[in-house]
Amino acid sequence: MILSLDQGTTSSRAILFNESAGMIAQGQYEIKQSFPRPGWVEHDPEQIWESQLAAARDAISASSAPADSITAIGITNQRETALIWEKVTGKPIYPAIVWQDRRTAQHCEELKAQGMAGEIAAKTGLVIDAYFSATKLAWILDHVPGARERAAKGELMAGTVDSWLIWKLTGGAVHATDVTNASRTMLYNLHERRWDSGLLETLRIPPSILPEVRMSGGDFGTADKQWFGAAIPIRSVLGDQQAALFGHTCLEAGSAKNTYGTGCFILMNTGTEAVSSSHGLLTTVAWGIGDELYYALEGSVFVAGAAVQWLQEGLGLIEGPADSEEKASEVGDSEGVVVVPAFTGLGAPYWDMYARGAVFGLTRGTTAGHLVRATLESLAFQSRDVIGAMEKDAGMPLSGLRVDGGAVRNNLLMQFQADILGSDVTRTTYAETTALGAALLAGLTSGIWTREQLEQFNKAEKVFSPQMGQEEREHRYRVWQDAVARTMGWEKHEGQH
Repeated sequence: MILSLDQGTTSSRAILFNESAGMIAQGQYEIKQSFPRPGWVEHDPEQIWESQLAAARDAISASSAPADSITAIGITNQRETALIWEKVTGKPIYPAIVWQDRRTAQHCEELKAQGMAGEIAAKTGLVIDAYFSATKLAWILDHVPGARERAAKGELMAGTVDSWLIWKLTGGAVHATDVTNASRTMLYNLHERRWDSGLLETLRIPPSILPEVRMSGGDFGTADKQWFGAAIPIRSVLGDQQAALFGHTCLEAGSAKNTYGTGCFILMNTGTEAVSSSHGLLTTVAWGIGDELYYALEGSVFVAGAAVQWLQEGLGLIEGPADSEEKASEVGDSEGVVVVPAFTGLGAPYWDMYARGAVFGLTRGTTAGHLVRATLESLAFQSRDVIGAMEKDAGMPLSGLRVDGGAVRNNLLMQFQADILGSDVTRTTYAETTALGAALLAGLTSGIWTREQLEQFNKAEKVFSPQMGQEEREHRYRVWQDAVARTMGWEKHEGQH
């Protein structure tokens, strides 16, 4: 069996898988987010650890299997969330600063003003943003009294959530992270495969406090016997979106996955080449196995499920997300209505923070059904925007899209996604793709499965093939792009138009 630890933003989950990657038992605990000031988001590191430990113990006891029958542990985690703790006591010196936290936006603006954007993109594959871990760690060192002195003396340890869990599980024996989590810190040099000394110097982060970077499928030490009654080796670590890509068995270059949540997270495997983006996508490590790094391009749609929520809570057009398909099916098509849900600006490939949402093409005949349908279609159009940018950057066509997340149960949306991409969209049997990915990699590393066997595990539940003609597809997409162009720059400084 493989024990998968899935530490997320709102909960800690543990799932036990058997040798055919079937789910045997699970445990889950919610964790509390705190918002001490506007734009600040924090977690209690002790609660992250205790909830994850409790979830794992629940899964093991629910399975009635002895702990020594578990071959390995796989870890997957919320990315970019950063924390610092004391080397001797293991006590955190400040709460974990969560990926959503914006307190370091000003620091990021200063780095941009210093002309660091080009260097950071070239070295790390990332854009300068408060989202990543680097400025969070610098903030803790700057704001906790004595932290910089203690860090310089080697009394502190820093890391992302995976490093914290590894350190706790191994009883302080291992301070490590994997290449996927390292690639989200804004401190890891993708080409030299190590922490970048220049960036560490700029941010005044001593290298001694950082974890050792290891391959995602590898040896991360052994979970101490005190936790589960048996010593269990930790054999995989992956950031959550990379774990989902692996769980979808997107192992070939050109394969991609889209997770439809509040927003959409789209990752495309680009193989062993780090493709730099000219469309504002992120270049990230997909995983490291053996001595080979595999890379991915990542793009996000800011507003996906949130647009469906708006139909329900803002406009009262539907009772809940599940009704959206039925409501949209009342009309044969959206009849020229286009919804651009740029509620918080536009992400890749447009990157316009002054864009605002808009509805186009209204006539006296427009009904609630048309609005709901056009809103669902906007999720598919935005996903095509990102995937189109990926194809251009990577110089390779999409070889098919595998999908997970709340909205994938909506058949109308999935069919339209296939139609507007001109590519098959595969809904897989497995909902918990993130936990599955960590388990599959731990099993692969432990020799339970071969790479060829992995593809049989997360089978297609339904494949949506394009039914729309090429001419109509491109016409619909041009109309979408025209609508997007009209929303751009709407909310200029101080609201002047």
